[in-house]
Amino acid sequence: MPTLDDLKLSLRLDGDADDQLLTGYLNTAKSYITQAVGTESDSFYDDVSVVDLFNTAVLALASAYYNYRSSLVPTTAISIDLPVDSIIGQLRGLYDMKMEAITDDQSN
Repeated sequence: MPTLDDLKLSLRLDGDADDQLLTGYLNTAKSYITQAVGTESDSFYDDVSVVDLFNTAVLALASAYYNYRSSLVPTTAISIDLPVDSIIGQLRGLYDMKMEAITDDQSN
C-alpha cells in the first residue's frame, strides 16, 4: 500500500500539517477499493501483476479526497470519471480470475 510520503509526493505537499487527514484518506481509499474489488484474498493485492494498479488507484482516490474535500462549492459541479473507476474494473477482472483459479485448485 502507498505510504503517507508517497501520497504527499504525488500531491506535491511539504510539511506535516495535513498528515493526519492524509493518513485517513489513504486508509479510506484502500478500504473503498478493496471492498469494491474483493476482500476474500489479502494476498491478491500483493501480487506483482496487481500491486501497481492497486497503489495507483489508492493514490488517485486519496488525492481526490484531499483535493475535493468540500461537498459544497460555489460553482457548478461537473461529474468526473476518475481513473479509479477503470482501475477498479481491471482489478475486479484479475480478482475474479484468481478466485476462480483457487476454486479450481481446491476442487481438484
